[in-house]
Amino acid sequence: MSPYLEKCCLLVSANVSYERAVEDVTVLTGMAVSRGTQQRLVQRHPFKLPRAEDSVEEISVDGGKVRIRTPKGEICRWQDYKAVNLHGHYCEAFLQDNEQLIEWVNGQPLATPVVCLGDGHDGIWNLFREIASPSQRQEILDWFHLVENLHKVGGSLQRLATVETRLWKGEVDAAIEQFKDWQHEQVDTFIAYLNKHRHRIVNYAYYQAEGISIGSGRIESTVKQIGARMKLSGAQWKAENVPQALLHRCAYLNGQFSS
Repeated sequence: MSPYLEKCCLLVSANVSYERAVEDVTVLTGMAVSRGTQQRLVQRHPFKLPRAEDSVEEISVDGGKVRIRTPKGEICRWQDYKAVNLHGHYCEAFLQDNEQLIEWVNGQPLATPVVCLGDGHDGIWNLFREIASPSQRQEILDWFHLVENLHKVGGSLQRLATVETRLWKGEVDAAIEQFKDWQHEQVDTFIAYLNKHRHRIVNYAYYQAEGISIGSGRIESTVKQIGARMKLSGAQWKAENVPQALLHRCAYLNGQFSS
């Protein structure tokens, strides 16, 4: 197989099922490449993890799911993977391989400070704890996740608006003060959440004005784009094939087949 035909196969199958890739490659090149050959091309291809040329100033991490094929007669299961986006540079995803994720990110030219964005999930912050040094990291709790948790409290809309205004400026104590006369389990849960992430709740108004990201929208978009291939209707994957399939999809998203 010529290098050009192989590249065409890899580019097409990064977006559609192997079955559909057979049809599309035939239309585009006039050459028929079987489903099995398409899959073997992906599994044997030496996808290289990219390295940013310029300083990485912002990083976001989130999780995704992929459906794993199980023996006949058993219910299929979903398995988690972690995706990371180096804002303005590259994205990658790793199936239960946090060590490789950490090694890849730490191998990048990280800025000082480097902004680390995530939601309230402990697993995300446990990863960030291993990235860069504590003095180098600027951890930021996703603003939209913060507001979503605030509105789960319910109650007076005026109170919620006041709390949101305080949090927008990073005033955690002033936000908590608004709940001093309201004893409720949901309030206690939210206050505990604020105290847990206190050092990650910044002056969002200032950061946004400075052009610094305050939400994890980029990584959420990345997970959706990865899922557009990994979670095609009816798709099930052999567990051992998933890491390479994730590398394949991310190589496409990173533009590695466009050069």
